[in-house]
Amino acid sequence: MPKLTIDGKEIEVPGGVTVLQACELAGIEIPHFCYHERLSVAGNCRMCLVEMERAPKPIASCAMPAGEGMVIRTDTPAVKKARQGVMEFLLINHPLDCPICDQGGECDLQDQAMAYGVGHSRYEENKRAVKEKYMGPLIKTIMTRCIHCTRCVRFATEIAGVEELGLVGRGEHAEITALEKAIDSELSGNLIDVCPVGALTSKPYAFAARPWELVKTYSVDALDAVGSNIRVDTRGREVMRVLPRLHEDINEEWISDKTRYACDGLARQRLDRPYLRENGKLRPASWEEAFRAIAARLDGLDGGKIAALAGDLCDAESILALKDLMAGLGAANLDCRQDGAKLEAGARAGYLFNTTIAGIERADAVLLVGTNPRREAALVNARLRKRFLMGGFRVGLIGQPCDLSYPVDYLGAGPETLKDIAEGKGAFAEVLKGAERPMIVLGMAALARPDGAAILHLTCKLVEDFGLVSDGWNGFNVLHTAAARVAGLDLGFVPGAGGRDLAGILDGVHHGDIEVVYLLGADEIDMAGLGPNADEGAFVIYQGHHGDVGAHRADVILPGAAYTEKNGTYVNTEGRVQLGRLAAFPPGEAREDWTILRALSEVVGERLPYDNLGQLRQRLIEVNPVFAAIDQVEAAPRGGFGAFGAAGTLDPAPFAVAVENFYMTDPISRASETMAKCTEAFVLGQSGEATGTGG
Repeated sequence: MPKLTIDGKEIEVPGGVTVLQACELAGIEIPHFCYHERLSVAGNCRMCLVEMERAPKPIASCAMPAGEGMVIRTDTPAVKKARQGVMEFLLINHPLDCPICDQGGECDLQDQAMAYGVGHSRYEENKRAVKEKYMGPLIKTIMTRCIHCTRCVRFATEIAGVEELGLVGRGEHAEITALEKAIDSELSGNLIDVCPVGALTSKPYAFAARPWELVKTYSVDALDAVGSNIRVDTRGREVMRVLPRLHEDINEEWISDKTRYACDGLARQRLDRPYLRENGKLRPASWEEAFRAIAARLDGLDGGKIAALAGDLCDAESILALKDLMAGLGAANLDCRQDGAKLEAGARAGYLFNTTIAGIERADAVLLVGTNPRREAALVNARLRKRFLMGGFRVGLIGQPCDLSYPVDYLGAGPETLKDIAEGKGAFAEVLKGAERPMIVLGMAALARPDGAAILHLTCKLVEDFGLVSDGWNGFNVLHTAAARVAGLDLGFVPGAGGRDLAGILDGVHHGDIEVVYLLGADEIDMAGLGPNADEGAFVIYQGHHGDVGAHRADVILPGAAYTEKNGTYVNTEGRVQLGRLAAFPPGEAREDWTILRALSEVVGERLPYDNLGQLRQRLIEVNPVFAAIDQVEAAPRGGFGAFGAAGTLDPAPFAVAVENFYMTDPISRASETMAKCTEAFVLGQSGEATGTGG
């Protein structure tokens, strides 16, 4: 570890760090624009100049490795003059847009011009103008503001894996250019975050608000199962924008475009009061009327004729409250697996991403089975790409061919290929056997089939035979697509003794054995299976926040709260328990979901034993102690893989696609105008048609 002297203070730093990083470790701020710790070094802006003893001129600290015995000075007159000169050059062509720029108040150029610049310019020539570039429905460009730091180019190439941006020209004619088409990446919104000026801003958020007007709430994303840490910015009761929050083990400092931009769907097609269906039409009702209608339908009804389904966006508190209510009513027909995935509650190792997201960086080979992580979990895919760029990482794919932004060995389309690898056939079987830390990722497209249990069993046999699980390493992973799925399995929201799963519930409705179905935000099932109405099918109670397909079929609607409107607990695909925070209140008469279930329990005569959120969370811990460990991943027991799934006949049909349209997978994103524009640009523009559901 080299020792160097910075401003008279001796410091020892890790090997391989730069002078800029060494200065930061010493507590000294070095201004910079082009440097970003997650991107390659460019050395474009020269704002980070410092003096080094025996160097003939100031050095770019971002590009100079720290060495033994270096003497660095960061606050000399020469350094100050150099920084002022660089800032003066940067501002030669930068327009005076600050009053109208969306970056105002959050602009690195503003901050550093105040701290390190001079209050005047010696240049009187006309400023140059640069033509705007089209980058799609998400990114607004004002390229005259660009200072050519090339952060956007490096992010697109290195992190997102789409080489659609570049720097062309030299000197006065240099400019960032694009391919004049929408940037086809699920991570494109992060270009806005890495841009240090107002050249790239959010098109949906343009001229909407100033940062000092907004209330900022730290929360977690619920639109996929990654559990990205986010900051929700609100003004009054409206969510204005969603930004990433640093979490090294999950999303680093990135979020997907759906996480960032689907928030405008929170204000559209909302359910803000209860409804009752009379004479085939829904009419507004009071809470008392809605509860009485439900109580009247449940009165005297055997628990075996009642069923409940939990949707993909539910928090753990509402899932547990619904489970306890159903237990009081004697109903064992429960399911949280809307897609019919053949996963069982109980042993966590059988349904978690056991390697963990950060653990991907330790793997040296991966087999993807029935999954497209780029669509299903964009941040997991970004981590896989990061590991690939480190070198020595082989990726095998069984399923639908797809562009994952890194090279893959395409092995086949269906279970037969998986069976061959499990039997040791093929070159990739040797790759897995020879790898020190191999991993397998099993997706919902493989598990949600009728033979999903057999595929799970075969995969677990492969895990045991190939030694994917050992001391300190668990290479078996299930990649979920629903934020509520792991919490539902942790809480045992699956059929009880003699109970029916999703397929059994729909079959029971068809044969008249199931008369009441409670949908807790469950919008991804086949509503036709519930019958056209209560007379020819089930009596459907829908509790949710959007007027999506579940509400259209419902006989009673209870308006709930979206994930930004309640304090809720979520468990991501790796089993990490996280807390979502209330950032804005639900609209109208809508209420937090667990409070609705608590109030309903009084009316139906099965009072739930908790009166506040603290008591309910204590009940969560009683049901499963994992809910006591917030933001921690506890390694699941390694044994018992032979018991997961069930041996059976494999259907040779190829694996389908779990998420057909990344931009529309849930009621919020389907209500989003921005996601509709993305669907038009990226899905309709590619395939000629789009699907609104996401597996």
